[in-house]
Amino acid sequence: MTFGGSKLANIKSQIKRNRQNEKKRVKNRVYRGAARTAVKKARVAFETNNLEPSKAAVLEAVSLLDKAAQKGVLHKNNAARRKSRLMKKLAAKSPSMTQAVAPVVEEAPVEVEKPKKPARRTTRTAKETPAKE
Repeated sequence: MTFGGSKLANIKSQIKRNRQNEKKRVKNRVYRGAARTAVKKARVAFETNNLEPSKAAVLEAVSLLDKAAQKGVLHKNNAARRKSRLMKKLAAKSPSMTQAVAPVVEEAPVEVEKPKKPARRTTRTAKETPAKE
């Protein structure tokens, strides 16, 4: 098992780092592979022209992409870009889904009373101050 060339590392810390990297690579591969497979299944589901399986496949892919981004296997922007592309295809497939959201009912704005400031203290005038004796 060689890493990055024909020679293995001679430095103890680099040998350990190589072992750690190999463990991480194997562990990350599970999440990355699952996300890729889910995205592929979603793309195939789009070609069936059936809305429900497409929607289910997209939701599964989004979930796995989020999980991979959370674990640090994929960069969060990379996962967001992939999710965006899937959602865009899903929206194009079913324009009624985006419009099926409940209509927004506008309510009259409620005025909130501001708390009143306490009255200003007035300074005493010469008449009000007690005379010093």
